[in-house]
Amino acid sequence: MADDISSFWGPVTSTKEWCEPNYVLSSYIAEFFNTISNVPCIILALIGLVNALRQRFEKRFSVLHMSNIILAIGSMIYHATLRQMKKVIHIIDMITYKMKMQQQGDETPMVWEMLLYFYILYSPDWHYKSTMPTFLFLYGALFAIAHSQIRFDIGFMLHYALLCLLCIPRTYKYYIHTEDRSAKQIAKLYVATLLVGAVCWLCDRLFCKDISRWYFNPQGHALWHGLMGFNAYFANTFLMYCRAQQREWNPKIKHFLGFFPYVKIQKPKVQ
Repeated sequence: MADDISSFWGPVTSTKEWCEPNYVLSSYIAEFFNTISNVPCIILALIGLVNALRQRFEKRFSVLHMSNIILAIGSMIYHATLRQMKKVIHIIDMITYKMKMQQQGDETPMVWEMLLYFYILYSPDWHYKSTMPTFLFLYGALFAIAHSQIRFDIGFMLHYALLCLLCIPRTYKYYIHTEDRSAKQIAKLYVATLLVGAVCWLCDRLFCKDISRWYFNPQGHALWHGLMGFNAYFANTFLMYCRAQQREWNPKIKHFLGFFPYVKIQKPKVQ
């Protein structure tokens, strides 16, 4: 069995595993497809980051794109090692270093990212400007500490789902007040990638025993990663458009390489 062969990372200690045999293509990567499927998220986040910096969007959007990169890297580390708590050996100039990594490497950034989305969505109408970021920062820090000591499992998924649900009303309000058809199309692509990705995630999770007997494994969780990379990019682009519209920066939707949508703004000269 592939799971039993010698691997660089040692025995699997993660409390979660997905429907992909371990260490089939490499002794250095436990779940190969689940690991490399995070690459599109990193590339798309870099495109969004460059656009945000080049056009001098508010720093919150640069942080948002960087959080997507951090989340994708954390997911890659988790799926490559499948370790909850382990020692990773690095040999540099014949010196061995050891460091600890936890399964929460992708879960904690997921919560932090949702808190950032919550801030971007609701802060424009928040009268006490310092209250919300202070509360969200403390909340994120306390969650990280608690999550490092306690495995929430189902509790984590319910908590994450609640954070997502809290963002829906404000997102829908932005959508119905957006008149630009291209911007609305991006919002629709966000919903479509989310729904299709959720189906892939559920099929991989619920029907793994049946899928394992198939000649070809569709790699549902890897497809979820790829779709979520596009999902996050569409979400960030739509929010950047809405924020630019609030600031009266005359936003327009353009396309990079004829496919990737991005926001082009024209700030007033007084700014």
